[in-house]
Amino acid sequence: MHRPEDAAKIAKGECKMPLVTSKEMFQKAYEGGYAVGAFNVNNMEIIQGITEAAAQEKAPLILQVSAGARKYAKHVYLMKLVEAALEDTGLPICLHLDHGDGFEICKACVDGGFTSVMIDGSKYSFEENIALTKRVVEYAHDHGVVVEAELGTLAGVEDEVAVEHGKESYTHPEEVEEFVSRTGCDSLAIAIGTSHGAYKFKPSQCTRNADGILVPPPLRFDVLEECIKRLPGFPIVLHGSSSVPQEFVKMVNTYGGNMPDAIGIPEDQLRKAAQLAVCKINIDSDIRLAMTANIRKHFVEHPDHFDPRQYLKPARQAVKDMVAHKIVHVLGSDGKA
Repeated sequence: MHRPEDAAKIAKGECKMPLVTSKEMFQKAYEGGYAVGAFNVNNMEIIQGITEAAAQEKAPLILQVSAGARKYAKHVYLMKLVEAALEDTGLPICLHLDHGDGFEICKACVDGGFTSVMIDGSKYSFEENIALTKRVVEYAHDHGVVVEAELGTLAGVEDEVAVEHGKESYTHPEEVEEFVSRTGCDSLAIAIGTSHGAYKFKPSQCTRNADGILVPPPLRFDVLEECIKRLPGFPIVLHGSSSVPQEFVKMVNTYGGNMPDAIGIPEDQLRKAAQLAVCKINIDSDIRLAMTANIRKHFVEHPDHFDPRQYLKPARQAVKDMVAHKIVHVLGSDGKA
């Protein structure tokens, strides 16, 4: 990892902290009963908010880049922003491709400096998923890069990943051993009831509490526990794990937005998963909500402002505060860097 004194040297330009893979991170997380946060990044303010929170809480960190983020910000810009975060914080950071949908994008990210890639072949048959994943694994491992794969499909929409509610499928635990053995992947994303986006469940799937807020169905911990039995010591990943904080949803709606019945995964269920074999928990929608809610609030309260720094500064702080909360109270990864 790194020594505490390295951060000062890095800040002075005396040495440079390299990106790391998630291999050692996951081993420590599995043994320590916590998860590493994998936060999606799109621009400078989001990267700053996430990395400043992780530095404050002394937490290991995975920064994720989706295909949509690469199109929006360009690969080279994201690489330079992450490089700046390494120099600024001295943290162990893994740079990960989120939901690579084919060999070519995974290869481009391996060649472009990423230390981890995900190949998502979950839309294919079992045998086709194995063949695609194995091809990516062989190329990535030859270049010192680790690979996350996926079995089962999550409902919801996030960037270019879209699966209709009702067409998702839970991971079949009886398939995980063969899949991992034949592909050689380093971690496995499974489907146990999480969902992509800010609208993770239909109202008909939920109940409502006394305040009228939707309460989602519980995660399938029986599926998770059976996968753990079949893959002892192997890192499990949860996608679609934003909790969609209701204070941000309320703020969006109060200040001109329209997000009725946005609902996420309860944080206590994510904490339970992190204490088991889940070593990586993906968080994206919560970052978007924190930033957008505070920008909307700022525009209403300060209609005369037009300098982007005026509204991006509180938005960046909101991202930092939210990520710090996740690190301490959901992931349990504080003090583990």
